[in-house]
Amino acid sequence: MSTFVLNDHQHFEVERYDLTLRAIDTAQQTAARVAGVIYLFTMVTTMVALNVRGQLSAHGDPLQTAKMAAFGRLFQLSIVSDLFTLAAVIMLVAALYVLLEPVNREVAFLAACLLLVECSIAAVIALTHLAAVALLGGADHLLAFDTTPLRALVYRFFRVPGAGYHLGQLFLGLGSTMFAYLWFKSRYIPRGLAACGILSSLVVAIVESAIMVFPTLAAVVKPTYWAPLFIFEIALGFWLLVKGVQAPTVELRPSGETKGEDR
Repeated sequence: MSTFVLNDHQHFEVERYDLTLRAIDTAQQTAARVAGVIYLFTMVTTMVALNVRGQLSAHGDPLQTAKMAAFGRLFQLSIVSDLFTLAAVIMLVAALYVLLEPVNREVAFLAACLLLVECSIAAVIALTHLAAVALLGGADHLLAFDTTPLRALVYRFFRVPGAGYHLGQLFLGLGSTMFAYLWFKSRYIPRGLAACGILSSLVVAIVESAIMVFPTLAAVVKPTYWAPLFIFEIALGFWLLVKGVQAPTVELRPSGETKGEDR
């Protein structure tokens, strides 16, 4: 709980810093723990999906990619992992909204909407992968088709969602930037950590925008631009799980000058 010294002349100073001094309620503390668990959970499921898909995808070789998708159980595992991640992110958005809505309702709502758009795009991409697997699932009605163009079609099912992936990550970067800004403004977590969240999220949004304009840039930057955001989310997940959130201490000096400090 926030602690402060107050006299009659300093009453309006407290009014001005109402958002900073607002107490953390039980719902916010619960949401913080839930968000911490989900951050760490999604890190695991995302890495599983990316690693598996990276091993099974043969870029530039539609025949080999089709074979891997059709007969590799690991590919189905990567899709399931994506779906678990998607469900978890939706719950994470709800938890972050409960946590940060008292700081600024409009910004929290917009951030949640941006992340839900990213979730919608991710769901469509997962659906295209499921369609590709179904096309090569050995169903009887597919036997009438020549397998060569069918495999080429399946290969396109894997390549086309790439543009959608970058679009989704752009929305993710923007939504994450707004939530990180609310973390910074609220002082619920160390401001240095929140600042890292703002910068790393902006990097993702900027790089994803650049890749959509200059597709060859993807081969240059590779996934390295995701590293800062990855580290931020792991650190934030552990912080929320272990420490939760706390309102900052604000000291009102006799002169009327207000000084805010993180606990």
